[in-house]
Amino acid sequence: MKIGIVGATGEVGRTMIKVLEDFKIPVNELKLFASKRSSGKTLTFNNASIVVEELTEDSMIQKFDFLLFSAGSTVSKIFAPIAAKAGNIVIDNSSAFRMEKEIPLVVPEINGHLLKNYRGIIANPNCSTIQMVLSLYKIHEKFKINEIFVSTYQAVSGAGYKAISELQRQLEGDKSKTVFPKQISHNVIPLIGEIEEDGFSTEEHKMINETRKILDDYSINVYPTTVRVPVFYGHSEAIVVKTKLPFNDISFIENQIKNSKNVILTNEIITPIDVAGSDYVYVSRLRKIDEFTFSFWNVADNIRVGAATNAIRILMLMVGLL
Repeated sequence: MKIGIVGATGEVGRTMIKVLEDFKIPVNELKLFASKRSSGKTLTFNNASIVVEELTEDSMIQKFDFLLFSAGSTVSKIFAPIAAKAGNIVIDNSSAFRMEKEIPLVVPEINGHLLKNYRGIIANPNCSTIQMVLSLYKIHEKFKINEIFVSTYQAVSGAGYKAISELQRQLEGDKSKTVFPKQISHNVIPLIGEIEEDGFSTEEHKMINETRKILDDYSINVYPTTVRVPVFYGHSEAIVVKTKLPFNDISFIENQIKNSKNVILTNEIITPIDVAGSDYVYVSRLRKIDEFTFSFWNVADNIRVGAATNAIRILMLMVGLL
């Protein structure tokens, strides 16, 4: 296969390269694209050095089997339609196309059937949404989710390489800030994105709208609070779920989680450090509140599960490797 990665020098772009290696995807040719500022840099894939090229309109009308985008909404809105019009399949990690009705928003384990005979732009969901719906989709199938109350504890890597550098600098004593509105070291910031008219942030709206679209049920009410924490990798979520149908015993919820693909239910205490580099979602602290309500702790590597791995799994599903 001929694959291109747009935004290759970013945190997710570099991880996409690593996941392609880890999953042993049969890539005959890999082309890497980034801004003019980053062009000329060299990255490694399967022990071979690849020079990063400047992203241009001409580069996007080349023929690829897949183009993986992780360069932000502004870039995606310009270049992804050009690539798709040229006949390429685009898997886009930005928020640019997620809520467009005709564009599938895909977590392969849940709604991969949408990709059958599909060509064009495919939207990769938000990182915190992906790990939550992976833990809930089997429960929704059986007991029908009514409400989700979720508080996230999101790693700085979700805001990119500059955010990682900012936390590292602050931990070393330099308290200057350019990425986050408040100091992030030794602190938590109860806001991710911009506050909208209803008081919820853009990140919180992503979790509300994307959950409904992925699970194909717009009756689900989602009440999120998204929080940035001084962790490098790994998003955590404290989740309370109310179902429409009674599950009576917590063992029925356990069984649904155990039957969910790429989700691990454990009695251990799982933290972001424990899941760094993993391609699984980890569920722990599962407990019953009443016969319609349960709560749990949900953790995953946001750069892999929440971005790069989901994109590569979409690719794998489309070529029959999943």
